[in-house]
Amino acid sequence: MDVLIHPVYFPNVAHFVAMVQAKEIVFEVCDNYQKQTYRNRSSILGANGKLDLNVPVLYSQKNRQAYQYVEIFNTENWQTQHLKSLESAYRTSPFFEFYIDDLLPLFEMETNTIMDFNFKCIEVVFDCLQLPFSFSKTEHFDLDTTGLLDARGLANSRKEIQQNFKPYAQVFDEKHGFLSNLSILDLLFNEGPNTELYLSAQTLKL
Repeated sequence: MDVLIHPVYFPNVAHFVAMVQAKEIVFEVCDNYQKQTYRNRSSILGANGKLDLNVPVLYSQKNRQAYQYVEIFNTENWQTQHLKSLESAYRTSPFFEFYIDDLLPLFEMETNTIMDFNFKCIEVVFDCLQLPFSFSKTEHFDLDTTGLLDARGLANSRKEIQQNFKPYAQVFDEKHGFLSNLSILDLLFNEGPNTELYLSAQTLKL
């Protein structure tokens, strides 16, 4: 079935389960930006537990702003910080060295809007998975999603549905246990080429 979904920052496993299992991907690009969502946040597993990587954006809650026009606050050195966090969390993972060179350009490029950057991140991950990244975009916002699986709620971190995904080996699982539904990077660095098979085998809750 075709899926309607938000382009978010290094999407979590649930997002990728929805995208990989969909016949066609339709990205919602006509919504208003909302704070405290995965639009500018991604969660990884570090030595001290779950760690959120937040991309700083220029946004005011007082004035509604379309998601596609929200700019990144590039005066902060957030890309270097995110890269260091990823290196600290995953440098001992089985496939970190295999994929990091593909990801490095994302932490060196200049991008104005958070949506454009998110699309670039998703495209690179699809490339790492050796999967075609074909999609369409919405032309207007509509609450009705007839004929589409509405997965837009996956972007809402405040009302996140617990996903019972199959455990896989994580770098710090002996210390923290298995943490489900982290960023796709956690799965990629730990499972490597097995990532696509893992995503195809999971059952998604919406």
